[in-house]
Amino acid sequence: MRSAKDFFRPLAVGAPMPPTEIPARPSRAIHFFDPSNEKMAAKIPQMVGTVDALLGNLEDAVKADNKVSAREGLIRIARDTPGLGGDSGPTQLWTRINALDSPWVLDDLTTLVPEIGERLDVIMVPKVQGAEDIHYVDRILAQLEAKAGLTRPILVHAILETARGVVNVEEICGASPRMQGLSLGPADLAADRRMKTTRVGGGHPGYLVREDPPTGEDGVADIGAARTSYQQDLWHYTIARMVDACAMHGIFPYYGPFGDIADTVACEDQFRNAFLLGCVGAWSLHPKQIEIANRVFSPSVEDIRHARRVVAAMGDGTGAVMLDGKMEDDASLKQCLVLVALAEQLAAADPVLKATYDAIEAD
Repeated sequence: MRSAKDFFRPLAVGAPMPPTEIPARPSRAIHFFDPSNEKMAAKIPQMVGTVDALLGNLEDAVKADNKVSAREGLIRIARDTPGLGGDSGPTQLWTRINALDSPWVLDDLTTLVPEIGERLDVIMVPKVQGAEDIHYVDRILAQLEAKAGLTRPILVHAILETARGVVNVEEICGASPRMQGLSLGPADLAADRRMKTTRVGGGHPGYLVREDPPTGEDGVADIGAARTSYQQDLWHYTIARMVDACAMHGIFPYYGPFGDIADTVACEDQFRNAFLLGCVGAWSLHPKQIEIANRVFSPSVEDIRHARRVVAAMGDGTGAVMLDGKMEDDASLKQCLVLVALAEQLAAADPVLKATYDAIEAD
């Protein structure tokens, strides 16, 4: 057992101090790109400032023959792209390394940290099974940071892609002060659970509830009658459990990928479900999903207007008031303060959003 007094001490001599609190930087969209793809890489400079986080993907979507070129491409992009990564840049730089049981992961870490560690904000670790996986990465990062002379610790983000990972989600969140957040990995998780879906995120038409059958005059139910059915969310339980674990440990939950690029309507619905449940962002697999995520994971003008009215009316936060025929009390105030705080964080990094929220005051 690790002493609480040692939890926030560096794991290597000369490594930077671990963070005592994870900064709430906007990360509504984490946009994935393949650094080995020259066409994708050429678009990265123009995307800085338009998306909260750009993630150089080194894992599953990159062919085995391209692993080294993807790693080298990410280094070039980090070095040559102004405003990308680090504390001062408008867009964070993330990477998803290869799985911990792969032949490439050690080279990912031992190459990237010395070369571009000062620009890397978050390292995403796939297929995390338990706290032991985070402990392994944590110690290696501390050693590499010390060797490279880094003054800022690189944060770690875990993907829930296995049933074991979901069962161990609380211990994963609390495994290291580096833990920045968790993402749902629906495709690998579906396979590991033996779920009967081949979709990457989203719902399934077969996962539904159906209206009860009408009853005839003879009291017999007509099960063949037309009945309304409602498609359900395959991922509701997992997202809710992930959100609770993240909230408990002061880190951030994310939806993950929505694979049907063409179905922007369903993508928006799924992102909004995650937002309402407590997620702060989602993955983007195509530029059209960035706009969806930026909009959905930003509180609406109507929500902020109402939240500010409640905050103003509640005064010291005690008692209860009536607004538009609805009771608002201390619990309502807490809900509204969550939205107001999020709006302020996003507005500080997004000038367009700031102007939108500022205009509410003039209404």
